[in-house]
Amino acid sequence: MRTAHPLAAFWRWLLVAAFLGGAGGCAGLPANTQRTASTAFGQPEATALGRLVQARRAQVQARSDSAFKLIDSVDLAYSSRLALVEQAERSLDLQYYAIHADASTETLLQAIRAAARRGVRVRILLDDFNSVGEDAQVLRLAFERNIEVRLFNPLPGPRNNLAGRVIASLHDIPRIQKRMHNKLFIADNAWGITGGRNLGDRFFGTGDKINFLDLDVMATGSVVRAMSASFDRFWNDELAYPVQSLLDPQDLDKLRALPGGGETADGSRAAPHAGSATARDPGTVLPTITADEARAARRSPLDLGTVALVWAPSAFLVDEPGKVAPGDDEADAGETVVDGLLSLMQAAQREVLIVSPYVVPGPRMMQVYRQLRERGVRVRMLTNSMASNDAPAAHAGYLRYRKDLLAAGVELHEMRADPQAVQVLSGSGVAGSKSAKSRASLHTKAVIIDGRLAVIGSMNLDLRSQKQNSEAALVIRSAALCSEVARDVEATLASAAYRLELQPGGQLAWRAPPGAPFKDGRNEPGAGAKARLVVGLLGPFAPEEML
Repeated sequence: MRTAHPLAAFWRWLLVAAFLGGAGGCAGLPANTQRTASTAFGQPEATALGRLVQARRAQVQARSDSAFKLIDSVDLAYSSRLALVEQAERSLDLQYYAIHADASTETLLQAIRAAARRGVRVRILLDDFNSVGEDAQVLRLAFERNIEVRLFNPLPGPRNNLAGRVIASLHDIPRIQKRMHNKLFIADNAWGITGGRNLGDRFFGTGDKINFLDLDVMATGSVVRAMSASFDRFWNDELAYPVQSLLDPQDLDKLRALPGGGETADGSRAAPHAGSATARDPGTVLPTITADEARAARRSPLDLGTVALVWAPSAFLVDEPGKVAPGDDEADAGETVVDGLLSLMQAAQREVLIVSPYVVPGPRMMQVYRQLRERGVRVRMLTNSMASNDAPAAHAGYLRYRKDLLAAGVELHEMRADPQAVQVLSGSGVAGSKSAKSRASLHTKAVIIDGRLAVIGSMNLDLRSQKQNSEAALVIRSAALCSEVARDVEATLASAAYRLELQPGGQLAWRAPPGAPFKDGRNEPGAGAKARLVVGLLGPFAPEEML
């Protein structure tokens, strides 16, 4: 199962179940009675991080009460999170779709463990879809003092592999295919990070098979309180289950002892851990860092006192937990993040620049794009090519709209899977390491409107983000920050992406940018036979809202 776009493997396991002749029995969840309500601390100004915000604002006499730093490299993504952990005094709140048990998270989660031991309250809210196999070992943190871990919208069934959990839940598809896709990392209710990045090697530039080009933004000031309030709503929701209500340390010991350590979230076999752990001494939570991956451990915390900040008006868009609730009542979801984003786009006067890994517009989004073009608004879009896309099902949905987008006048660009390009663009990679040869994939989710309004978050421009998953995003009114994002996008377009053209006969052409180190492509350039086969098989059958 890929972690970037929920349920990429869902259809694969659904087909397996069909061939096996059914679900093989139904499993249920226990009553969620062990959780107790808690909220973010209400006085962030009483902490060192809170006082730092006030001091930084006074230095520049900023009119806005929130400030931002674009996180557009893997080193900055890691060092900014490490800085928040090491400087937190009262609380750390993490909300993620996926946290992988690998080398990049080893140092980070051990720092979180150390923070808890010095008295910092830690709350980790994790979507439950990927907490299987090796990645389930992250849940050991739930048995540490001062750390609570809750799993959102859990799946019943065995945690040794994803297939068994999906098959055991086929009677409950409407619920399990809705996922919490939000990403938040908040310290002392004073500084926070949101964007598209999960936690793991492939998101920090050290993946041995794939590395993601991604984007986050660090925020400080009053907007962080809105981020914390959103975290609290999800944390206290009835779909958030304390880990202890679903498993205990002995369950994790048994899982660790399985041959190969269990199946990981992406379907590969993970190496077993040495040793064991108990509730009193969790021991090593994650694998030992290898030589190739030692770069992650050498990253120093970001200096929050000197980092350049952009002070600007902002708003935090977030879906309600009810969007993930069982049933199809859209009233529970309210106005969604993607709905709000589309409304902002409709107000554009000159240009909309869109970066989305997965593009499955559906009728409403297509109507917005057409209306923008009819008014003379330039619409440019960067997404994944078939070769760089880590989600064949999502790409199958995109193919249904690609020619229509071009016919409507949308300027469409597809990123290549070239490893060297993403190494340069994201600042990742070590010469001679396994990650230097890893396939590149786009994972950034951002929209720039008229060069003055930036929307950066967890949402994709697809029907799954609009209708199924919960999402979160920051809306920032800043020409300076928009210029930073646009500069990064332009660098990608100039060095790592094709521009698509619709030929008079209806055929597609992939054009290399002027001066690029690669040539024009044809017929899904770079995509292998396996990718073409999978996309071709999924294309006619998968419902768009589940892609």
